[in-house]
Amino acid sequence: MTKILEKPIPPTDGACCESGCSPCVWDFYYEERKAWKAQQAQLAQEAENNKHQTP
Repeated sequence: MTKILEKPIPPTDGACCESGCSPCVWDFYYEERKAWKAQQAQLAQEAENNKHQTP
């Protein structure tokens, strides 16, 4: 079974030093959010598919 990802929390105010770091804390957040959203879409699709299956 795939590990269910927790919804990522945006960095707090001041977490980004705004000096152009690469990667930035926001880069990590957006990467995690993208993975979470993809997993949520997959889980929703699987749930929808399971609704239409006959026992």
